Amino acid sequence: MKMKRILATALALAMSLSLVACGGNGDSPVENQDGKSTVHLWASGSDNVRQIFEVLTQDFNTNSKYKDQYEVELNFMLSGTGGQALPDMLAAAYKADQKNTDYDLVDLGGDDLSKVMSLIGEEAFMKLDKTKIPNSSKVAAESAVAPDYTQPYRGTTVILAYNSKAVDKVPTTTEELYQWIKDHPGRFSYNTPGTGGAGDSFVYTTIYNQIDDPAAMVSNDPVWMEQWDKGFEILKELHPYMYQSGGSVVYPNKNQGALDLLAQGEIDMCPMWADMLLSQRAAGTVPEHIKLATINPSFTGSVQSMTIPTFGSNPEGAYAFMDYILSDTAQELMVKQMAAIPLVDVSNMDMTGFEDLKDLDVSNFRILSIGELVTSFNERWDNEIGTLG
Repeated sequence: MKMKRILATALALAMSLSLVACGGNGDSPVENQDGKSTVHLWASGSDNVRQIFEVLTQDFNTNSKYKDQYEVELNFMLSGTGGQALPDMLAAAYKADQKNTDYDLVDLGGDDLSKVMSLIGEEAFMKLDKTKIPNSSKVAAESAVAPDYTQPYRGTTVILAYNSKAVDKVPTTTEELYQWIKDHPGRFSYNTPGTGGAGDSFVYTTIYNQIDDPAAMVSNDPVWMEQWDKGFEILKELHPYMYQSGGSVVYPNKNQGALDLLAQGEIDMCPMWADMLLSQRAAGTVPEHIKLATINPSFTGSVQSMTIPTFGSNPEGAYAFMDYILSDTAQELMVKQMAAIPLVDVSNMDMTGFEDLKDLDVSNFRILSIGELVTSFNERWDNEIGTLG
């Protein structure tokens, strides 16, 4: 496990240096052969996020009111395979004083956003002029980090996914969940921290539910590490009751690994992103009897946001895509394609098959953003939980 993280870090640094070396040439913005200016969009996440961004950029480039002015080029990094390098890449470009780079618009949320702000600060990003994002007037949600520099465009949250054929009484609290896990050995799992946000949310909330001060959940101050012990003891206590293969506890890789176990009947319950569950259920790759529930205290959720680095080359094009992604058309595409929680009024949208989203209120989400503490957290999990076997 440690070696995987070392290799991932090495890859991140290599990509950082590559991007710095390939900074812009001073000509901004760059026009393509059709006379449109190119907008370079950077994003990371699971494969479902890649798929929706491909749909959105295609629609923007061919159907939006901006199609004759701009063309968006997507640069996507899968989480768990270098995706965590994006904040480091941005920081490297900024610290190297690069100008007119290809970082025109960046999709960031949760710890990635917190991390990059801790690395280079708000001054590395443009303070947003909302008059250039007319559709932003329909959005009430704000980012918990650097709200003047970020534009939220969708909501996301981790829920409890379960097999309704096997689970008669669904836990409603964390205490009930922990007891259910002990009463049903081998029927619960979560993905390895660092490979996907659903598993991250389970372990983080287990830890931070034991810390009385809610400020800890949005702080990267190392002082909070001193209060992790009680939560890690709970994770150790739960470990023997997790999913097993070949006689040993096995934590699946990535969010999809856990969802596959649930869909195949290998487990009966796991934490999962609401959008992943609902979109795959709608596509038929997850059975209809896999349902979702929320518990109290809840797992973490947040709004996903976009930022415009000051060292990009096409801020006007970036503003155009921000405005587009808040349009009813784009918001409905995100509902249909990835079950994203819309941030605009849904009365004009077809929500058939995604009615569960109406009950997920972004204003009630618990946000966790601990920045660079994630690295120390994952290392401790590797050493104390991942090695238990």
